[in-house]
Amino acid sequence: MPRTAAALIAVLLSSTAGSALAEFRYDVDGGGSVLFYGQFDPAFLYFDDGVESYRNLVDNVNSNSRFGLDFAQQYGENTFRFNFESAFGFRGSAGVSQLFKVDEFDWDRTNIRKVDFSLKTPMYGTFYVGQGSMATDGVAENDLSGTTLVTYSSISDTAGAYLFRTSAGALSTVAIGAVFSDLDSGRRGRIRYDTPSFAGFSLSAAYGEEILDPNINATFSDIALKYNETLGDFKVNAGIAYSYRDGDTFNQEDTFGSISVLHSSGFNGTLATGSRDGGGKYGYVKLGYIGNWIGAGTTAISVDYYDGSDFLVAGSSSESFGIGAVQKIDRLNLEAYLGYRSYAYSQVGASFRDAESVLFGARFKF
Repeated sequence: MPRTAAALIAVLLSSTAGSALAEFRYDVDGGGSVLFYGQFDPAFLYFDDGVESYRNLVDNVNSNSRFGLDFAQQYGENTFRFNFESAFGFRGSAGVSQLFKVDEFDWDRTNIRKVDFSLKTPMYGTFYVGQGSMATDGVAENDLSGTTLVTYSSISDTAGAYLFRTSAGALSTVAIGAVFSDLDSGRRGRIRYDTPSFAGFSLSAAYGEEILDPNINATFSDIALKYNETLGDFKVNAGIAYSYRDGDTFNQEDTFGSISVLHSSGFNGTLATGSRDGGGKYGYVKLGYIGNWIGAGTTAISVDYYDGSDFLVAGSSSESFGIGAVQKIDRLNLEAYLGYRSYAYSQVGASFRDAESVLFGARFKF
């Protein structure tokens, strides 16, 4: 991927050459506005499976490179919004393994993140229709640590396609992404409703289906209770959710939730847990600190631990330990990051070698 990475870095550097960055926001008649936005997130991924090591230039799937348009129009106290958003389609960190690499650039319709229409009312809540987040999207991933670019509950985003090696050193068929999951939902073609916020609490519900991937024939429904509030010196983001998939080949029920608390001192903690009916459960814990150590911007550091069981087969065990650091450079809208993660997996009657990854890169927002 050298040419793609070079192009990404060239765009990033040329875009940040000035001392200030303009916002691509335009006002329109009648109280409306149009905002063009996006980000580039090129990274270097190192992976060691216990026998061989691999190095790739990738797009960081923890927060992939993307672009979007957001149109908002006021109608009295109500706000109508249209949001289009798509990934660029660069090779993702979760799409490379020992056996294959996806193309350097391969945009298709599954890269579309949002084609979303919404109406927000102060009294009746917010109504959505189109391709966008289900009600439970992000509920397992509440995280105020400032290090989600390299470490958060979705362990598989960094190196999910890589395969574990057996204790004898042979490649197995067990991919990291198959045995490390936070069960979080995603984006679908759906209808969704969010209640207004009451004392920090809101309720969301959605029903939809996969409209971008022809290989998925299923409907999805979910409901989530969310809490977002500042209590004195503490900021709290939390949620609990239930989602159901009704498919032509299998059905699936997931229950999950998370809570993240940030103190004004910079210390923070995050917990997440979830279970899948019929197999698969996990717990996740993270401790972090956000400091103002240099004038360029805040520095965030964290450590985390993931413990899962019964993913892929009954009696299996999945463990991961991570360390992450993110340095903001406010003047350039830039975040430089470095993360390390270990992976361990075992099954009844089978053993696998431990693996590890290092992710290094920078995200630029415009």
